[in-house]
Amino acid sequence: MPVEYVFAPVADIPPRVLYRILWLRVSVFVVEQSAAYPEIDGRDIEEGALLGWAEETGDVLGTLRVLREDGAMRIGRVATSAAARGRGIGADLMTRAVAVCVAEQPSAPILLDAQAHLADWYARFGFAVCGEPFEEDGIPHVPMRRETEASA
Repeated sequence: MPVEYVFAPVADIPPRVLYRILWLRVSVFVVEQSAAYPEIDGRDIEEGALLGWAEETGDVLGTLRVLREDGAMRIGRVATSAAARGRGIGADLMTRAVAVCVAEQPSAPILLDAQAHLADWYARFGFAVCGEPFEEDGIPHVPMRRETEASA
């Protein structure tokens, strides 16, 4: 069965799928990366927020979210399960998330805060560091921005 990629607001996600998405995020960001922070931060239910995920035979292999922010779009909470890493799932999700952002707001830049060691990976999708490094939950990050054709 091929991997299925889906984007939807929280209200439209079946409860078991939503549970698996949130479980994956907590597993990666809180447990694996030892960052005790409020993973479920209220932003998933903001107006216009979308969760994206990759699913195969009922398993959520990767996830991310897309938010609207003051004239920009934002991609965040990008996570791939340990078992699915190296399969291109995260890259496929990012490519689709960029397309969703451009479709939603063609003239808006796309923002994200990348873990610093992943800045080159995000650069593959057109993102460039746009500010000073900072630390979040003990992990070095850099702000990144991708201009759309209409926002450049």
